[in-house]
Amino acid sequence: MTVSKGPLRLPSNLVEAAKQEGREAWLATLPGSVGRLADAWSLTVGEPFQPGGQTAWVAPVRDAAGTEMVLKVGWRHPEALQEAEGLRAWAGNAIVRLHASEQFGDTVGLLLERCAPGTPLAARPEEEQDVVVAGLLRRLWQAPIAGRGFRPLQVMCDQWADGFERKVAAGRNSLDPGLAREGITLFRTLPATADREVLLCTDLHAENVLAAEREPWLVIDPKPYMGDPTYDPLQHMLNCPQRLRADPHGLAGRLADLLDLDRDRLLLWLFARCVQESPDWPALADVARRLAPM
Repeated sequence: MTVSKGPLRLPSNLVEAAKQEGREAWLATLPGSVGRLADAWSLTVGEPFQPGGQTAWVAPVRDAAGTEMVLKVGWRHPEALQEAEGLRAWAGNAIVRLHASEQFGDTVGLLLERCAPGTPLAARPEEEQDVVVAGLLRRLWQAPIAGRGFRPLQVMCDQWADGFERKVAAGRNSLDPGLAREGITLFRTLPATADREVLLCTDLHAENVLAAEREPWLVIDPKPYMGDPTYDPLQHMLNCPQRLRADPHGLAGRLADLLDLDRDRLLLWLFARCVQESPDWPALADVARRLAPM
Protein backbone atom coordinates (compact mmCIF):
# COMPACT_ATOMS: atom_id res chain seq x y z
CA MET A 1 0.00 0.00 0.00
CA THR A 2 1.16 3.51 -0.81
CA VAL A 3 -0.56 6.74 0.17
CA SER A 4 0.68 10.14 -1.01
CA LYS A 5 3.34 11.59 1.29
CA GLY A 6 2.35 14.07 3.96
CA PRO A 7 -1.01 14.58 5.68
CA LEU A 8 -4.08 13.24 3.93
CA ARG A 9 -5.53 16.04 1.82
CA LEU A 10 -9.16 16.84 2.59
CA PRO A 11 -11.39 18.25 -0.18
CA SER A 12 -12.97 21.56 0.76
CA ASN A 13 -16.56 20.41 0.18
CA LEU A 14 -16.09 17.44 2.50
CA VAL A 15 -14.56 19.56 5.26
CA GLU A 16 -17.39 22.09 5.09
CA ALA A 17 -20.09 19.39 5.06
CA ALA A 18 -18.47 17.58 8.00
CA LYS A 19 -18.61 20.80 10.04
CA GLN A 20 -22.26 21.36 9.17
CA GLU A 21 -23.22 17.76 9.94
CA GLY A 22 -21.20 17.43 13.15
CA ARG A 23 -18.91 14.86 11.55
CA GLU A 24 -15.58 16.30 12.70
CA ALA A 25 -14.83 13.15 14.72
CA TRP A 26 -15.43 11.02 11.62
CA LEU A 27 -13.17 13.30 9.61
CA ALA A 28 -10.39 12.76 12.15
CA THR A 29 -10.57 8.99 11.54
CA LEU A 30 -10.38 9.36 7.74
CA PRO A 31 -6.58 8.97 7.34
CA GLY A 32 -6.71 5.69 9.21
CA SER A 33 -9.70 4.50 7.21
CA VAL A 34 -8.01 5.29 3.89
CA GLY A 35 -4.87 3.49 5.05
CA ARG A 36 -6.85 0.45 6.18
CA LEU A 37 -8.61 0.11 2.83
CA ALA A 38 -5.43 0.76 0.84
CA ASP A 39 -3.74 -2.07 2.75
CA ALA A 40 -6.70 -4.43 2.37
CA TRP A 41 -6.96 -3.89 -1.40
CA SER A 42 -3.22 -3.33 -2.14
CA LEU A 43 -3.75 0.17 -3.50
CA THR A 44 -1.50 3.06 -4.41
CA VAL A 45 -3.55 6.12 -3.52
CA GLY A 46 -3.40 9.46 -5.32
CA GLU A 47 -4.61 12.91 -4.36
CA PRO A 48 -8.37 13.27 -3.82
CA PHE A 49 -10.59 14.89 -6.42
CA GLN A 50 -11.22 18.57 -5.67
CA PRO A 51 -13.41 20.24 -4.52
CA GLY A 52 -14.95 16.82 -3.89
CA GLY A 53 -18.33 15.66 -2.69
CA GLN A 54 -20.03 16.36 0.61
CA THR A 55 -20.19 12.92 2.23
CA ALA A 56 -17.16 11.03 0.91
CA TRP A 57 -13.43 11.29 0.26
CA VAL A 58 -12.79 10.17 -3.33
CA ALA A 59 -9.43 9.65 -5.02
CA PRO A 60 -7.83 7.84 -7.96
CA VAL A 61 -5.96 4.65 -7.06
CA ARG A 62 -4.05 1.80 -8.70
CA ASP A 63 -4.18 -1.81 -7.59
CA ALA A 64 -1.24 -4.22 -7.51
CA ALA A 65 -1.76 -5.06 -11.19
CA GLY A 66 -1.67 -1.38 -12.15
CA THR A 67 -5.38 -1.10 -12.89
CA GLU A 68 -6.66 2.43 -12.37
CA MET A 69 -9.72 2.64 -10.13
CA VAL A 70 -11.36 5.02 -7.67
CA LEU A 71 -11.48 4.74 -3.88
CA LYS A 72 -14.54 6.25 -2.21
CA VAL A 73 -14.56 6.49 1.60
CA GLY A 74 -17.68 8.03 3.07
CA TRP A 75 -19.75 8.26 6.21
CA ARG A 76 -22.91 6.24 6.44
CA HIS A 77 -26.02 8.31 5.64
CA PRO A 78 -29.58 7.23 4.90
CA GLU A 79 -29.89 7.95 1.18
CA ALA A 80 -26.68 6.09 0.22
CA LEU A 81 -27.13 3.24 2.67
CA GLN A 82 -27.44 0.58 -0.06
CA GLU A 83 -25.07 2.03 -2.67
CA ALA A 84 -22.92 -1.11 -2.81
CA GLU A 85 -25.95 -3.39 -3.12
CA GLY A 86 -27.34 -1.22 -5.90
CA LEU A 87 -24.06 -1.27 -7.81
CA ARG A 88 -24.00 -5.06 -7.57
CA ALA A 89 -27.55 -5.28 -8.91
CA TRP A 90 -26.80 -2.93 -11.83
CA ALA A 91 -23.58 -4.88 -12.55
CA GLY A 92 -22.06 -2.13 -14.69
CA ASN A 93 -25.12 -1.62 -16.91
CA ALA A 94 -25.00 2.17 -17.52
CA ILE A 95 -23.16 2.68 -14.23
CA VAL A 96 -19.66 2.28 -12.81
CA ARG A 97 -18.70 -1.22 -11.70
CA LEU A 98 -18.08 -2.05 -8.06
CA HIS A 99 -14.86 -4.02 -7.46
CA ALA A 100 -15.01 -4.30 -3.66
CA SER A 101 -16.72 -2.81 -0.62
CA GLU A 102 -16.22 -2.77 3.14
CA GLN A 103 -18.08 -1.24 6.07
CA PHE A 104 -16.64 -0.61 9.52
CA GLY A 105 -18.15 1.58 12.19
CA ASP A 106 -19.68 4.62 10.54
CA THR A 107 -17.49 4.31 7.43
CA VAL A 108 -18.20 2.80 4.02
CA GLY A 109 -15.38 2.06 1.57
CA LEU A 110 -16.01 1.37 -2.11
CA LEU A 111 -13.50 0.42 -4.79
CA LEU A 112 -14.96 1.55 -8.09
CA GLU A 113 -14.34 1.58 -11.81
CA ARG A 114 -12.61 4.76 -12.91
CA CYS A 115 -14.17 6.87 -15.65
CA ALA A 116 -11.69 8.34 -18.11
CA PRO A 117 -11.60 11.10 -19.16
CA GLY A 118 -14.28 11.63 -16.50
CA THR A 119 -15.77 14.80 -17.97
CA PRO A 120 -19.19 15.47 -16.40
CA LEU A 121 -22.25 15.38 -18.64
CA ALA A 122 -22.99 18.82 -17.16
CA ALA A 123 -20.45 20.22 -19.63
CA ARG A 124 -22.82 19.37 -22.48
CA PRO A 125 -25.93 21.38 -23.50
CA GLU A 126 -28.98 20.60 -21.36
CA GLU A 127 -31.03 19.31 -24.29
CA GLU A 128 -28.31 16.68 -24.86
CA GLN A 129 -28.27 15.96 -21.14
CA ASP A 130 -31.99 15.15 -21.29
CA VAL A 131 -31.44 12.46 -23.92
CA VAL A 132 -28.43 10.90 -22.17
CA VAL A 133 -30.09 10.89 -18.74
CA ALA A 134 -33.25 9.32 -20.16
CA GLY A 135 -31.26 6.59 -21.91
CA LEU A 136 -29.32 5.79 -18.74
CA LEU A 137 -32.44 5.71 -16.59
CA ARG A 138 -34.16 3.28 -18.94
CA ARG A 139 -31.22 0.91 -18.55
CA LEU A 140 -30.94 1.30 -14.78
CA TRP A 141 -34.62 0.41 -14.42
CA GLN A 142 -33.89 -3.00 -15.99
CA ALA A 143 -31.95 -4.24 -12.93
CA PRO A 144 -33.29 -7.36 -11.19
CA ILE A 145 -34.76 -6.49 -7.80
CA ALA A 146 -36.56 -9.67 -6.67
CA GLY A 147 -35.30 -10.84 -3.31
CA ARG A 148 -32.61 -8.17 -2.96
CA GLY A 149 -34.21 -6.30 -0.07
CA PHE A 150 -33.94 -2.74 -1.35
CA ARG A 151 -35.72 -0.12 0.72
CA PRO A 152 -38.93 1.27 -0.75
CA LEU A 153 -39.06 4.85 -1.99
CA GLN A 154 -41.75 5.39 0.64
CA VAL A 155 -39.06 5.33 3.34
CA MET A 156 -37.15 8.22 1.82
CA CYS A 157 -40.27 10.25 1.05
CA ASP A 158 -41.53 9.89 4.62
CA GLN A 159 -38.15 10.97 6.03
CA TRP A 160 -37.96 13.99 3.76
CA ALA A 161 -41.58 14.93 4.44
CA ASP A 162 -40.90 14.78 8.18
CA GLY A 163 -37.95 17.11 7.65
CA PHE A 164 -40.10 19.51 5.65
CA GLU A 165 -42.69 19.65 8.43
CA ARG A 166 -40.02 20.38 11.02
CA LYS A 167 -38.77 23.29 8.90
CA VAL A 168 -42.30 24.64 8.46
CA ALA A 169 -42.86 24.42 12.21
CA ALA A 170 -39.68 26.46 12.66
CA GLY A 171 -41.07 29.19 10.40
CA ARG A 172 -39.19 28.29 7.22
CA ASN A 173 -42.06 28.28 4.74
CA SER A 174 -42.71 30.69 1.88
CA LEU A 175 -45.79 28.84 0.57
CA ASP A 176 -49.44 29.24 1.41
CA PRO A 177 -50.09 26.72 4.23
CA GLY A 178 -52.77 24.94 2.23
CA LEU A 179 -50.51 24.56 -0.78
CA ALA A 180 -47.69 23.32 1.43
CA ARG A 181 -49.97 20.70 2.99
CA GLU A 182 -51.21 19.59 -0.43
CA GLY A 183 -47.71 19.20 -1.80
CA ILE A 184 -46.22 17.33 1.12
CA THR A 185 -49.27 15.06 1.34
CA LEU A 186 -48.70 14.15 -2.30
CA PHE A 187 -45.03 13.54 -1.56
CA ARG A 188 -46.06 11.02 1.11
CA THR A 189 -48.81 9.31 -0.87
CA LEU A 190 -47.51 9.12 -4.45
CA PRO A 191 -45.10 6.20 -3.82
CA ALA A 192 -47.97 3.88 -2.86
CA THR A 193 -49.93 4.55 -6.06
CA ALA A 194 -47.27 3.49 -8.58
CA ASP A 195 -48.29 0.89 -11.15
CA ARG A 196 -44.78 -0.63 -11.24
CA GLU A 197 -41.58 -0.67 -9.21
CA VAL A 198 -37.97 -0.55 -10.39
CA LEU A 199 -34.56 -0.02 -8.82
CA LEU A 200 -34.22 3.76 -8.68
CA CYS A 201 -31.05 5.84 -8.79
CA THR A 202 -32.91 8.81 -7.12
CA ASP A 203 -29.98 11.24 -7.54
CA LEU A 204 -29.25 11.07 -11.26
CA HIS A 205 -28.23 14.42 -12.70
CA ALA A 206 -25.60 15.62 -15.14
CA GLU A 207 -22.86 16.06 -12.52
CA ASN A 208 -23.27 12.39 -11.61
CA VAL A 209 -22.75 11.18 -15.18
CA LEU A 210 -19.14 10.97 -16.43
CA ALA A 211 -17.54 10.35 -19.81
CA ALA A 212 -15.84 6.95 -19.83
CA GLU A 213 -13.96 4.52 -22.06
CA ARG A 214 -16.13 1.43 -21.57
CA GLU A 215 -19.22 3.41 -22.55
CA PRO A 216 -19.71 7.02 -23.63
CA TRP A 217 -21.36 7.87 -20.29
CA LEU A 218 -21.55 6.12 -16.92
CA VAL A 219 -23.53 6.96 -13.80
CA ILE A 220 -21.80 7.49 -10.45
CA ASP A 221 -23.03 8.03 -6.88
CA PRO A 222 -26.44 6.32 -6.95
CA LYS A 223 -28.75 6.35 -3.95
CA PRO A 224 -30.80 3.20 -4.51
CA TYR A 225 -34.43 2.73 -3.55
CA MET A 226 -37.15 0.57 -5.02
CA GLY A 227 -40.23 2.30 -6.35
CA ASP A 228 -41.99 4.46 -8.93
CA PRO A 229 -39.83 5.19 -12.00
CA THR A 230 -41.67 8.50 -12.44
CA TYR A 231 -39.71 9.80 -9.44
CA ASP A 232 -36.29 9.26 -11.02
CA PRO A 233 -36.05 12.18 -13.51
CA LEU A 234 -36.85 14.76 -10.81
CA GLN A 235 -33.28 15.51 -9.74
CA HIS A 236 -32.20 16.13 -13.31
CA MET A 237 -35.03 18.61 -13.76
CA LEU A 238 -34.17 20.39 -10.52
CA ASN A 239 -30.58 20.65 -11.75
CA CYS A 240 -31.79 22.57 -14.83
CA PRO A 241 -33.06 25.57 -12.83
CA GLN A 242 -33.38 28.10 -15.65
CA ARG A 243 -35.49 25.80 -17.80
CA LEU A 244 -37.44 24.64 -14.77
CA ARG A 245 -38.37 28.20 -13.80
CA ALA A 246 -39.05 29.26 -17.39
CA ASP A 247 -41.34 26.37 -18.36
CA PRO A 248 -41.83 23.62 -15.76
CA HIS A 249 -44.68 22.04 -17.70
CA GLY A 250 -42.65 21.92 -20.89
CA LEU A 251 -39.59 20.44 -19.17
CA ALA A 252 -41.68 17.76 -17.47
CA GLY A 253 -43.38 16.97 -20.76
CA ARG A 254 -40.04 16.54 -22.52
CA LEU A 255 -38.73 14.10 -19.88
CA ALA A 256 -42.03 12.23 -19.80
CA ASP A 257 -41.86 11.73 -23.55
CA LEU A 258 -38.21 10.66 -23.50
CA LEU A 259 -38.92 8.13 -20.75
CA ASP A 260 -42.41 7.02 -21.83
CA LEU A 261 -43.84 8.16 -18.50
CA ASP A 262 -47.26 9.54 -17.69
CA ARG A 263 -46.93 13.32 -18.05
CA ASP A 264 -49.61 14.18 -15.49
CA ARG A 265 -48.05 11.90 -12.89
CA LEU A 266 -44.61 13.40 -13.47
CA LEU A 267 -46.09 16.87 -12.99
CA LEU A 268 -47.60 15.77 -9.67
CA TRP A 269 -44.24 14.41 -8.54
CA LEU A 270 -42.48 17.59 -9.64
CA PHE A 271 -44.99 19.76 -7.77
CA ALA A 272 -44.59 17.65 -4.62
CA ARG A 273 -40.79 17.68 -4.80
CA CYS A 274 -40.69 21.45 -5.35
CA VAL A 275 -42.84 21.91 -2.24
CA GLN A 276 -40.61 19.57 -0.26
CA GLU A 277 -37.44 21.39 -1.33
CA SER A 278 -38.83 24.94 -1.04
CA PRO A 279 -37.67 25.73 2.55
CA ASP A 280 -34.03 25.30 1.46
CA TRP A 281 -34.49 26.34 -2.17
CA PRO A 282 -36.89 29.34 -2.15
CA ALA A 283 -36.97 29.68 -5.96
CA LEU A 284 -38.85 26.38 -6.08
CA ALA A 285 -41.76 27.87 -4.17
CA ASP A 286 -42.77 29.83 -7.27
CA VAL A 287 -42.38 26.73 -9.45
CA ALA A 288 -44.60 24.83 -7.00
CA ARG A 289 -47.29 27.51 -7.24
CA ARG A 290 -47.31 27.23 -11.03
CA LEU A 291 -47.47 23.43 -10.94
CA ALA A 292 -50.17 23.19 -8.25
CA PRO A 293 -53.01 20.88 -9.37
CA MET A 294 -56.24 22.71 -10.22
